[in-house]
Amino acid sequence: MRCGVARKVAAFTLLEILIIVAIIGLLAVLAVPTFIKARKVSQGRRIVNDARQQDTAISQWAFDNGKKDGDAVAGNETLIQTYLKVPWKSVDLLGNSYVLGAVGTNQFKISDATKSALDGVGVDWGAY
Repeated sequence: MRCGVARKVAAFTLLEILIIVAIIGLLAVLAVPTFIKARKVSQGRRIVNDARQQDTAISQWAFDNGKKDGDAVAGNETLIQTYLKVPWKSVDLLGNSYVLGAVGTNQFKISDATKSALDGVGVDWGAY
């Protein structure tokens, strides 16, 4: 025989679930731009580090082969490759080509397209 006592079942109401979903959505809206900026900063730093390594390899190659300021760098990438631990990169992470100049100043540059794509995230491009 059943008693007339009703049991109360513990459960979330629809309103409580909607409030939790709204709070999670608000946190996501606040966090996503920060993650995007951190990714861009990371990409910029990687591009600068790759440029620095390749620029150093060009300088070592020029010194070892008696090159003087103003001698062409382009066309010697396979020779310069021997001074790198990683393969020679003609394009950066964003797919833009690096700019090769002459031995000395401006022998290796990051493209303006890359710099403008990562503008405003606080990357120090240095001499590149």
